[in-house]
Amino acid sequence: MTESKTLQMIFLNANNARVTISVAEPKDDLTSTEVEEAMDEIINQNIINSTGGDLVQVVGARLVTRQVVELIEM
Repeated sequence: MTESKTLQMIFLNANNARVTISVAEPKDDLTSTEVEEAMDEIINQNIINSTGGDLVQVVGARLVTRQVVELIEM
């Protein structure tokens, strides 16, 4: 079985559309405070371009874990 983790940071852009930034394999001891600070910095520094304009608001963040179980391996 293999497991992977992805941090998904969700923002609103200037057109009020959701934009999700995914980070593969974030560190294990990541805190919500660290994520929120990083997201605020992304907005403040305006470092991400989206087709709907600048990112303007944090919507949320989540950690997604995916497990793959191989049933048949050749």
